[in-house]
Amino acid sequence: MLLLAVCVTLVAGGAIYLETRAADETRADAMTGGHSERGRAALYRHGCGACHVIPGIDGANGMVGPDLTHVGQRASLAGSLPNDPETMVRWLMHPQALRPGSGMPEQGLSEREARDIAAYLYARN
Repeated sequence: MLLLAVCVTLVAGGAIYLETRAADETRADAMTGGHSERGRAALYRHGCGACHVIPGIDGANGMVGPDLTHVGQRASLAGSLPNDPETMVRWLMHPQALRPGSGMPEQGLSEREARDIAAYLYARN
C-alpha cells in the first residue's frame, strides 16, 4: 500500500513538473517570438556551452562566460543592459555592437536563432 502511495505521488509530481515546464515555455515563446525547443538545438549547434553553464544542455559547463542559470531573473544583461526580451535578442545577435570589447563574441546568429535561444533561456527560470 505504501509503495502504491509513493508511486502515485511520484507520477503526480512529474505531471505537475511537466505542466509547469510547458507553461514556462509557452510564456517564454510568446515573450520572445521564438521557440524554446529550437533554441535548445541552436545552443548545441553554436557551442554556447563551451563558455557558459546552461541548464538543460548536456556538457554546457563552460567557465569563460557567465552561468546562464536563471538569467531571466536578473535585472541586467552583460552587467548593464536591461534584461528584457528585445535586448536579449539584440545582445545575442550583436554583442559587440551593444558592448564593444565585451568577452561575448559575435556568433553570426540570425534573428530567428536569437529569438529561439532567448525563449529557451527565459523558459528555464
